[in-house]
Amino acid sequence: MRPEIYAILGTFLFFGLLELFRTNLFNKPDQTRKDAIVEIVGSLVLTLLTQPFIIVSAQFLMGAAAPQWAGALAGIPLIAAITLFLIFDDMTQYWMHRLSHRIPFLYNLHRAHHDAKYMSIRLVYRNNIFYYFLMPSIWLSGVLIYLGLGWVYVGFIAVKMTVIIAAHSDVAWDEPLYKIKWLSPVMWLVERTISTPATHHAHHGRHMEDGATNYKGNYGNLLFFWDILFGTAKITRRYPDSYGVENLAPATVGQQLAWPLFPENKEGGYGVKELAVKEAAAKA
Repeated sequence: MRPEIYAILGTFLFFGLLELFRTNLFNKPDQTRKDAIVEIVGSLVLTLLTQPFIIVSAQFLMGAAAPQWAGALAGIPLIAAITLFLIFDDMTQYWMHRLSHRIPFLYNLHRAHHDAKYMSIRLVYRNNIFYYFLMPSIWLSGVLIYLGLGWVYVGFIAVKMTVIIAAHSDVAWDEPLYKIKWLSPVMWLVERTISTPATHHAHHGRHMEDGATNYKGNYGNLLFFWDILFGTAKITRRYPDSYGVENLAPATVGQQLAWPLFPENKEGGYGVKELAVKEAAAKA
């Protein structure tokens, strides 16, 4: 097993135990059997099939198209290598995420991530099984690995997933730190650099009027800096009153996991119509 997998599993285990003993990992507010199915299937498909397939495929395609470039970047400085991953992996994922809340087709593939009425590490990989196949960040990471930066990817993805897992957990690590006055300048910098529970929970909030929710922003994954840079940040150091999707019709397991194979119901749309309603609410 590759070292980054051990690191990611360790982070999941750490926050999983915190949630198990503090916030009922397997019994979240308003959860349903449907939630568990979507989370288990979505997570297994991504980790066992989608991501390995994309990484291998990207390297195969590069080998066929440009064999002379194999390992071409292996000798570049570490800071340059990390910068490439921040741009081609994390920044492109920011834009993919942002577009997924504005383009109906992509929103239908991403909507499952927001259907849960709770926050938890369980949501990290909760998405339509086709969503990640379209994510350029994974394909571009495969290209960078082919170019000789696999050794950097190990550390990069371990750090990135640690931040993402921690930001989704309902055991908010940042909350007690906000209460320590002398840490305020440090937290000011931290919350503008990486995703924290407060900033990412805001993205999952259900009602804009609660003052903390920002489901039309706070798209960052590893770096919240992208939201600062591109004008989609909202920092309140507060957490939404409730979570989920406002003004959307209920979605079946099939719709969440495998739309468009399971299209919208005749009596109510799956995402296109409701996305327009949500967009209007966000602008109000």
